[in-house]
Amino acid sequence: MLDIEELLATRLLVQGNSGSGKSHLLRRLLEKSAAIVQQVVIDPEGDFVSLAETFGHVVIDGAAYSEGEIVRLAARAREHRASVVLALDGLEIDNQMRCAAQFLAALFDAPDRHWYPALVIVDEAQLFAPSASGEVADDARRASLAAMTNLMCRGRKRGLAGVIATQRLAKLAKNVAAEASNFLMGRTFLDIDMIRATDLLGMERRQAEQIRDLERGHFLGLGPAISRRPVSVRIGSVETRAKSTVGGLTPPPLATGDDMAALLHAPAPEPPAQTDLWGDGAPATAPIAAANLQASIERQADASPSADDLAPLPDLSEAEAAEVARAVMAEMAGEDGCSFLPAATLFQDFTVRCRMRGLKDHGLDAADFRKRFSRALAGLDLEEPDGQDARLMGLADTIPAELMAPFLAIGKAAIAGEPCPDDEALAVLYGTRSVGRARRMLEHLEKSDLVVVRTDFSGRRSVAIPRLDVATVMA
Repeated sequence: MLDIEELLATRLLVQGNSGSGKSHLLRRLLEKSAAIVQQVVIDPEGDFVSLAETFGHVVIDGAAYSEGEIVRLAARAREHRASVVLALDGLEIDNQMRCAAQFLAALFDAPDRHWYPALVIVDEAQLFAPSASGEVADDARRASLAAMTNLMCRGRKRGLAGVIATQRLAKLAKNVAAEASNFLMGRTFLDIDMIRATDLLGMERRQAEQIRDLERGHFLGLGPAISRRPVSVRIGSVETRAKSTVGGLTPPPLATGDDMAALLHAPAPEPPAQTDLWGDGAPATAPIAAANLQASIERQADASPSADDLAPLPDLSEAEAAEVARAVMAEMAGEDGCSFLPAATLFQDFTVRCRMRGLKDHGLDAADFRKRFSRALAGLDLEEPDGQDARLMGLADTIPAELMAPFLAIGKAAIAGEPCPDDEALAVLYGTRSVGRARRMLEHLEKSDLVVVRTDFSGRRSVAIPRLDVATVMA
């Protein structure tokens, strides 16, 4: 039996090598106390998300939220006494530390009217409170270590009881481990870890060998919430399972060495045909290299016959003329490298192509052409837009011409519910190879109150256009 009320005041440290049953122990503790106390689980491997199905825990995917949203979720969990699992398996270790630090700090900083008792379980605690710097960013390590220290040293008065599990005490920061008054020590093989475990349990060092002989799921326990003297503990069964559970041995496939070698060395499949990112999925037109486009225009001009040799061009109706101009513009927008060319060069090429199609006067000046070409680059081919499209065009008219194509591409994706263009795609629309310039372009649009950009812990970006009440998220 474990005294949960006493545990809330005295905290718990669990140690054991990989495979000794630490996660099983934590799961048993969570399941048996789910009905009597709020629980917060910091889960770096996503093993405890199955608690949601049986016990109603709320799973928070750390990779799906920004820092501000993580803080708000932690504050609301504290306020409403919700049991939550912060799943961090979708993040790299640096971002796991940052996300956990933000979440724990928000729990710690909650107003005193929300200081309800809660168990805060941190699996693989050595990741969040390492004893050495390791290969992680210093800012992430400092923030995570400070949050873990606050949890274990000062959390009791705020109702937060830390329950931390680690593979090795030597990997865990001493000021974090020292605050626990209850210990459950599982199977450990290294001499230094066995000696340290026996010291914490108040046992003689000659008894350290029995820690090496413990079976999986067996622990030696000591503390006011467990026993006043070291006691052997066997962890009982659980109702839920971790997603990483491996069900015994699995024989390899029945294939000869030659067959398996053929599978391993098979050529890679052909990539699918490149499609227009914001069009209707049709294959892009044959590309013309940007570097050769100007030379192509000049060759066309040199090869053109004299005016005396030309037959008069037929007069086109207004509708026919508009269709020719639209087709030419769409053709140019589909060619690789077109966005990197100067506007004057593109306008000249447009005029030449229109005349080659029988259109003597397309009726556009350079400014009108640049606006319409930006629409074509973004995949918008609208003569008379209405509704959200018309409002998007109106917003685009208020920004510099060079920003129109990326802004319209974002707006088109948001209105259509399509994924947000990534930095590389926006950079191409902006006429650059630099993703840094594309990000600065987004910052400029945000400062102009046209968009709101949010990036979550996994680096996935979403862009909202408040005036249209729409948003798009990067795939």
